[in-house]
Amino acid sequence: MGAFDLFWHVMNLFAVATLFGVIAAGGARLLWRRRLQAVSWRRLVLATTAAATGCTLVGFIAFGRDGRMATYGLMVLAAAAVLAFVHRRRRL
Repeated sequence: MGAFDLFWHVMNLFAVATLFGVIAAGGARLLWRRRLQAVSWRRLVLATTAAATGCTLVGFIAFGRDGRMATYGLMVLAAAAVLAFVHRRRRL
């Protein structure tokens, strides 16, 4: 495998986590518009993408491959936990 192929394999490994992070942050901004007004959209995207990327890595290490439903379920739970934490911290 060449460097170009390796690059695209790594990019495709984290593509789902990145897309999920963007969609989750956008949905949270629409749902909790007033509560999250002080939090930048970039910060929400980075937090949810980091959580989803971490879950992708954990799933890849635990199962030996990516794309398992358990990994995606963990990704949803982690992103929801991050968004709930940010939402709760804004309320205080």
